[in-house]
Amino acid sequence: MEEEKKEKWVFIVNPIAGNNFAITLVPELEKKISQFGINGEILLTERKGHASELSKTAAEKGARYIIAVGGDGTFNEVARSLINNKDVVAGIIPAGSGNDYCQIPGFPNRLTEKEWEVIFRKNVISQDAGIVNGTIFLNGLGIGFDAEVAAQNYTEDGKVRKGGADKYIWHIVKTLLFFREKKMIVVSDGARHETDCFMNTVSIGRRFAGSFFITPKAIANDGLLDVCSIRKLNLFHRFRLLLKVPKGTHITDKRVNYFTSSSIDLEFPQEVPYHVDGELFFARTFKIRIIPGGLNILYNPGGSHYFNKP
Repeated sequence: MEEEKKEKWVFIVNPIAGNNFAITLVPELEKKISQFGINGEILLTERKGHASELSKTAAEKGARYIIAVGGDGTFNEVARSLINNKDVVAGIIPAGSGNDYCQIPGFPNRLTEKEWEVIFRKNVISQDAGIVNGTIFLNGLGIGFDAEVAAQNYTEDGKVRKGGADKYIWHIVKTLLFFREKKMIVVSDGARHETDCFMNTVSIGRRFAGSFFITPKAIANDGLLDVCSIRKLNLFHRFRLLLKVPKGTHITDKRVNYFTSSSIDLEFPQEVPYHVDGELFFARTFKIRIIPGGLNILYNPGGSHYFNKP
């Protein structure tokens, strides 16, 4: 028990995540800290970027387990300051609206008593991380169609629109109707070619926007980025492919180029939107690399995780 007490747990809660669902988990966290007899502390974020600051400080003070309580954005903030830090283990208690990242370590969108117990069993595995233009991603980044969908998720002042998974469906349908492809130059493993970019997803994980398995073959600890590149589509083929994505069967279509790589560079004639774990950015050129085993993560060995088992 004394050894357990020495291992500090820090839970970083984004109170507004999941339409304020995350803050309702604080009493449950307090209960679990007592139930499992851990040395735990609960911290609440106050602004964008605060989770990263809290995570960095907690690691510097010797915390062993730093757990994000929120959605994909909260987890990304917590984890980005822990990359290549082998003395710290990150984790997630899903409490957002989309909750795509939690599928990688094998947890459902909302924890049951069974998964709460798994969290405190301290099953640890090393996960790959990606980096694009200096920004870390743990699930994936999207350019083209899915970035336009992500852009629809933000208000003009940069705040995330409220709503659950249903809001993503509306954004997707609207973007399918009006999106226009842009020319893109792709450089991967020394090969260079130009294409019309309908969608280009580079990932560690598989699922995006709540239910779309864009990169269904991705393994989060194989040292490779999975790339799903879809060239220009007419409206009929857009809807046809969309219906295949929830099951991941779109990758057999001749208009889809699916491959793995440790690095990829992209160039556009002008700035385009792109999302990194759901957060929106703009750029014209993209330098994307893999960081093999860059993050220690708590995972669920009995869940449907995306790891090659150690």
